[in-house]
Amino acid sequence: MTDRGCVGVACVAVLAMSFAGGLAARSGPQSGAATQSASKAAQASPELVGALSKEIGATPEQAAGAAGALFGVAKSRLKANEFSQVANAVPGMDSLLNAAPKSGGDSVGLASLSKMAGSAGGLASAASAFSKLGLSPDLVAKSVPVLTSFVTKSGGANVGALLAGALK
Repeated sequence: MTDRGCVGVACVAVLAMSFAGGLAARSGPQSGAATQSASKAAQASPELVGALSKEIGATPEQAAGAAGALFGVAKSRLKANEFSQVANAVPGMDSLLNAAPKSGGDSVGLASLSKMAGSAGGLASAASAFSKLGLSPDLVAKSVPVLTSFVTKSGGANVGALLAGALK
């Protein structure tokens, strides 16, 4: 193959990888089933998902996955009876939790790691989930007040405080 032919092949390969990377960034690495779960979650809790979507500049599906990731962190940090109070304040909680991107390892291991690592571990897993959704990890900090405000309005100040404490 000539030098010119090799350059042409290399250019085609680079263009193909760039195109594939652009598609992955737009659609995110979620599978069709995950996208369907996120759509269902957005419909199950439209007020919360709409507020979060607007605040962080995300699609409703991304916002549903982001909320699910943060609620997952809270679930791993709160006692079962405390998390049930939070869950009761949020319509479609199960759908939101299912919309969160799955971690690479088993969720039991991640929950244990988050508890051992404390705040940094849990929010690091949320930041990783945001990345998988095609969102900047920096948006975790903008998302927490939206969730706590919603839970405070729908579940009361004590329940909002539980969530806020879990997401510190």
